[in-house]
Amino acid sequence: MNAPLAHTGALIGSAVAGPVLTVAGLTKRFPGRQVLRGLDFVLPVGQATALIGANGSGKSTLLRCLVRLEEPSDGQVRMLGRDVLALGLRDLRRFRSEVGIVWQRHNLVPRLSALSNVIHGVQSRMSGPRVWMQALAPATVRDEAMTCLARVGLADRALMRVDALSGGQQQRVAIARMLMQRPAFILADEPDASLDPQTGEEVMGLLLGLVREEGLSLLVISHRLEHALRFSDRILGLADGRIALDLSTSRANAATLRQFFDPAEAA
Repeated sequence: MNAPLAHTGALIGSAVAGPVLTVAGLTKRFPGRQVLRGLDFVLPVGQATALIGANGSGKSTLLRCLVRLEEPSDGQVRMLGRDVLALGLRDLRRFRSEVGIVWQRHNLVPRLSALSNVIHGVQSRMSGPRVWMQALAPATVRDEAMTCLARVGLADRALMRVDALSGGQQQRVAIARMLMQRPAFILADEPDASLDPQTGEEVMGLLLGLVREEGLSLLVISHRLEHALRFSDRILGLADGRIALDLSTSRANAATLRQFFDPAEAA
């Protein structure tokens, strides 16, 4: 489970001068509504940060704006030493390959094996039919994919079809595929949302382990109060489109955070 990764993004992350992410005045407007209202925050390298907030507070929109899956209306985003909003399309694609993203939906190919799905992660660095499935991939790529599967505890499931795996195992395959990108920074949008409590804890623990053991940085949207307290170094609370809370996890408590998960209950 804790096998070291070959060619991890830790080398990339350690080469970044200054913060891994700097956000200044970030604003996002949709027709008839404003979701983000001038966000400002800075994340240092090697930190696990939990982003919390009630439904509709703009958490997922923020993550999508950081990599321009949604175009911000105004503001600045500097990530991994790059001015993200100034990147052209070719440079933007190259930049995104250094950012690992874990979504609620696994977006795997169900009929292919876990190993083939993980190999797909190398498409950020290689192209062509040799990276479509395990039988065609070069030995070095297969070996790296197996290392990534071992890191998430699924080396013994490598040849199983993804649709034969449990939901938690599928999420682990998605994380292994993300590791094939050799990312320096991980964005995770409620990666435990569709999982049972025990499996959700295992997935969150795995992501935190990548920060501790591989030198990566993590910004994770958490919908479970206990996970925000247990699996992060820092907590950002989003409310009304603004950063309403920013504190070290060691100084946080359930009473302080509850309003960001269920304001009605907190009241």
